[in-house]
Amino acid sequence: MKNVFIAIICIAAPLLLSYSDNELQDFQGKAYYFSKSKMELGSWGARMSEAQKKEIKDRLKNRLEKTYVLTFDTNASLFIEEEKLDAISGATDSWGSNFSRGKQYKNVKDNQLVQEQEFYGKRFLVKDQLQAIEWKMGSETKQIGGYTCFKATAVLPSTELAWFDFSWNDLQASDANKDIVLTQIEAWYTLQIPVKHGPAEFWGLPGLILEVSAGNNTMLCSEIVINPKDKIAIEAPKGGKEINKIDYRATMIKKMSEMRDNRGRRRSR
Repeated sequence: MKNVFIAIICIAAPLLLSYSDNELQDFQGKAYYFSKSKMELGSWGARMSEAQKKEIKDRLKNRLEKTYVLTFDTNASLFIEEEKLDAISGATDSWGSNFSRGKQYKNVKDNQLVQEQEFYGKRFLVKDQLQAIEWKMGSETKQIGGYTCFKATAVLPSTELAWFDFSWNDLQASDANKDIVLTQIEAWYTLQIPVKHGPAEFWGLPGLILEVSAGNNTMLCSEIVINPKDKIAIEAPKGGKEINKIDYRATMIKKMSEMRDNRGRRRSR
């Protein structure tokens, strides 16, 4: 492992030194990612025909395949999901939007996360520290879009990776106080872009993360633009009720529990 760190320093140092102080201040990049998630139908999926599975997959396409843009400088990044129309109806996915990731600002220098979320018409501004990740860096490499990437792995509680998301199983887990479920993470980062940024919750490696797999989801960078002509201000979102991640998730679970209970009472009448 010591040799790996020596190799990283030898590669990254010349890249960092090639920028002047003014160039570092003006440095900005854009990375475009697409993500794919595997569709899990559970035990009831075994009773479906292939045609039924395909129909469900087509209807869930917007949730299974997404595209994002990560704009970054040396200290901060802004991660935004590109909105898509529903493949069947031609409308936006109103149910899914309640549990999708909002505009996400990360500042690796200040250890700061600011993320805007809208939940059933109410705006929240989630402010918290960045998710701590204990990366294990290896010497394995591969090429992604012409960039040499190194492999790193980690393990995190699944809820920390999707604290804004929801499934009805979350209520069962909450009611039963089940054990914490852990997710294995595999990331590939490049020292050719020596910033500590990455998509979604991932950050903290000595180079930009170009690919990351966590559970049944994989994000892969499809394009990188360094110092684009049209620069944007990388600023934290503003507006909404300020709250931290734990309290936001508790608020969401409470609301969905109330909806479940109200639906049950209406059915029993």
